Amino acid sequence: MRKYNDKHIPVLPQEVISYLIWNDNGIYVDCTVGEGGHTALIANKCPNSRIIGFDVDFEVLELARQRLEGFGNVTLIKASYVDLPLILKTMEIERVSGILADLGISTYQLKAEDRGFTFNRDEPLDMRMDLEQTTSAHDIVNSYSEKKLADIIFRYGEERFSRRIAKSIVNNRPINTTRELVEVIQKALPPAELRKRRRHFATKTFQAIRIEVNKELKNIEQLLKNAEELLEIGGRLAIISFHSLEDRIVKHFIKNSKFLKQIAGPIKPSEDEIKSNPRARSAKLRVAERI
Repeated sequence: MRKYNDKHIPVLPQEVISYLIWNDNGIYVDCTVGEGGHTALIANKCPNSRIIGFDVDFEVLELARQRLEGFGNVTLIKASYVDLPLILKTMEIERVSGILADLGISTYQLKAEDRGFTFNRDEPLDMRMDLEQTTSAHDIVNSYSEKKLADIIFRYGEERFSRRIAKSIVNNRPINTTRELVEVIQKALPPAELRKRRRHFATKTFQAIRIEVNKELKNIEQLLKNAEELLEIGGRLAIISFHSLEDRIVKHFIKNSKFLKQIAGPIKPSEDEIKSNPRARSAKLRVAERI
């Protein structure tokens, strides 16, 4: 394993369990196991249920295996939740009682060495959640056209200086590390803009490139369609999002769905939770029921 000295704390733990768990003898799917925090809570709450956990990152999945080795009712699978219907079919499972997804980047991916998600260290430009996929941030930064880069930085990062940043990237290629990318972004932004930004000036661009690398928003749409198909009547879908793009997709899909009814949300973490787990600050939980 890569060097990693932190531990993931599950976000909105009490709220997730209270809304997701309704059948003590059901089948529950954690689409984004990460280090296994939410999965362990579900397994503890309903020991007679079957819990199936998915993650595309084999490194973080190994951490989850270590954390969950004492639970006999948990099965972990290295796969994307996009493939959930196919995998459940091979397991001869037609319907499930609950589906949970904690979207975005995991603590391990952000803080383990050489994953390339953070601008706080100088690392190779990677950003792949699934290390077995071929396309990385390096490929996108160094091969996309200026227009395509500007489009994804604007759409996925909501960055109003996307055209300037895209032009700066193209003019400074090749870009091989996170620090080099940060420097290129800094060159593109007006000094007055750099001074007034409350968040790091590279945040939006890094977010956009990460979303493009991992096809995150497209995958969320597929997850919601899967939930309509796979949840039993009365089954619950709980989704934690961390930025407006994710939450907007979830909100609009549920609102327009003939099969899902929102029963809670958006639920935000308390001040006490934010103090003990700053990562929770921007989290929003929405819960829907299959009707």
